[in-house]
Amino acid sequence: MKTISLFFSMMLLVICMGACEGGPVVSKATGSPGDLIVVMDKSAWEGPAGIAIKDLLSSDVPGLTQPEPVMDISYTEPQNFDRMLQIVRNIMIVEINPSMYTKAGMNYSQDRWAKGQMILKLQAPDAASLELYITNNAKSILDFFVKSELNRTIETLDKTYSSYTYKKVKEIFDVELKAPESMKFYKDTTNFFWASNNAAEGRRDMIIYSFPYTDNNTFTPEYLIAKRDSVLKANIPGSFENSYMTTETRFGGVSFTPITVKGKYCAEIRGLWKMVGDMMGGPFVSHARLDEANQRVIVVEGFVYAPEKDKRNIIRQVEASLYTLKLPGEFDQPDEEPLQAELSN
Repeated sequence: MKTISLFFSMMLLVICMGACEGGPVVSKATGSPGDLIVVMDKSAWEGPAGIAIKDLLSSDVPGLTQPEPVMDISYTEPQNFDRMLQIVRNIMIVEINPSMYTKAGMNYSQDRWAKGQMILKLQAPDAASLELYITNNAKSILDFFVKSELNRTIETLDKTYSSYTYKKVKEIFDVELKAPESMKFYKDTTNFFWASNNAAEGRRDMIIYSFPYTDNNTFTPEYLIAKRDSVLKANIPGSFENSYMTTETRFGGVSFTPITVKGKYCAEIRGLWKMVGDMMGGPFVSHARLDEANQRVIVVEGFVYAPEKDKRNIIRQVEASLYTLKLPGEFDQPDEEPLQAELSN
């Protein structure tokens, strides 16, 4: 938790003054990935409903090597929510008013005060119903802001991506994938491609591999993790003899989530990787999808090695790339945002 810093406020003021001098223009949303401001009466913010919001938005990102909050929260009272703060990229506005609302609910809007902005509004007749609503809709609230951040990265990738990786992946697998532009280093073998930014700090990597779809139990965590370990052992060696990458099954293991990508089933796995025989590890996230036209499974994965850095925003960048994967039959589909907010508007 933090309050609005003097530096942040001054930066926004300069931006707003520039906009005013140039006339009525649409500002670009400000802030770093993960920044979010909550607008709420102070008494409610300090009460049970506010505590529920803080606990939810400050909860740990799953699958990281150390605790990091889902969002970086700032707070302001409604009377201080002026133009300087209205152009922040993520905003949550909370209203408690028994004369206006009969039940708790939420809705959202985009680009109200700035381009690239997402606003979630929570309303309720009283603090107790709001607290209960937050508890019952925790996942939807978190997903809204996490998906908003992923969408922003996907939009960037659509314009700026590694053309070399794109060409090689298309050539080897006949699929399309937009990896971050910095991924210019690579290794490719039969049915396996590995791209990396090869950075000394904040290293991020992506791999893609395929295998025939012959088993009805393929899309289970047991099958996909076993396949992952066999593929990584064969293709990603460590620095020492007999060292190789594998899945870290301790410390809470991995999570398996069925999701929908481009209208079709996708198995999402996230967790930690490690090097057997070496002191290296970090977070990963993977998508496994069925290429129906060729009866094969395509797996695309991003993983991060950054022991000296926070990893939330880094892993989100490579995760966003996974959603750009297009299988045969999808190449002509428009590049719509694949992560739509699952809230009423």
